[in-house]
Amino acid sequence: MDRELTLMVVHAHPDDECLSTGGVLARYTDEGVRTVLVTCTNGEQGDDTGGVKPGEEGHDAARVAERRLAELRESVAHLGIDHLELLGYRDSGMDGWDTNHHPDAFANVPVEVAAARLGELMERYRPQVVITYDETGGGGYGHPDHVQAHRITVAAVEATGIPDKFYYTAIPRAAIKRMFELMRDSGVDLGGFEPSDDFGTPDERVNAVVDVTPYVERKLKALKAHESQGENIFLLRMPDEAQHQAFSHEAFERKLNKVNAPDHEEDLFTGLRP
Repeated sequence: MDRELTLMVVHAHPDDECLSTGGVLARYTDEGVRTVLVTCTNGEQGDDTGGVKPGEEGHDAARVAERRLAELRESVAHLGIDHLELLGYRDSGMDGWDTNHHPDAFANVPVEVAAARLGELMERYRPQVVITYDETGGGGYGHPDHVQAHRITVAAVEATGIPDKFYYTAIPRAAIKRMFELMRDSGVDLGGFEPSDDFGTPDERVNAVVDVTPYVERKLKALKAHESQGENIFLLRMPDEAQHQAFSHEAFERKLNKVNAPDHEEDLFTGLRP
């Protein structure tokens, strides 16, 4: 039986959907592909009202989660995503935080338990294409929840056997180099930060680069919807030209391919369309 063309994207927190996959989610929705966003945690370890940080007096995790999920729904509306699925796990916080040890933190949930729940969603939606982070949590990020999202998605893909194509988000090193050169030329104060040579995804591992130029403004609107975390979103403070360059293409490393698709793609649904 023919399956409805479906893209499933698995992210760790509210706001993660915007930067690396907001464009493909918007583009494929406009092309008539059913789009499903799975968000694993409620984002409790984000900033609270007034920029109060986790661990500081007055930080209310439940209030943060409520606001961040509301912001997520607004972002989903800007991107036109068809289905939002919340796994509802507790945000583990950044690597090394005390919150990493909370028994209910997503990073501490047995992989097979969370993967089974994700697998149920794969059984329901039967996506041909699935996207999540690489084993480092995306470009070496290393956030415990990103790494856990990677683990449960790999497990669910393997257990169900449903996806025909499986991708990791990628940040090509060549693109990072171009972006930082543009920012320096624009006079942006980088605070002495210089990306190391091994920052990002090796260019030879990038199999797909999707042009999402027409969706840059929608990505920006989606990102700005997460206003409670705006202080932490560096890309919103970049010059317009650098911002556009960073947002206009999304790159991926392909880990599974059951169809006739070339080594380098411009469309994640190559080989799957009628």
